[in-house]
Amino acid sequence: MKNSIKVARAELRMTQQQLADAIGVSRQTVNAIESSRFVPSTLLALKIARLFDKPVETIFSLEEDD
Repeated sequence: MKNSIKVARAELRMTQQQLADAIGVSRQTVNAIESSRFVPSTLLALKIARLFDKPVETIFSLEEDD
């Protein structure tokens, strides 16, 4: 699964720590999600999408091999 969290954060000039605080996870978790080392739960994906005011499909998408 790929994601556009880094781009969405940049649009809001938000740090990984600010995002982590807003959704209730560690900065390391945000980093792991951004680098596709961790796939977030449905609840966490929805929180991220809501924070950026975008549909979840805009933030997360499946790759060919998923």
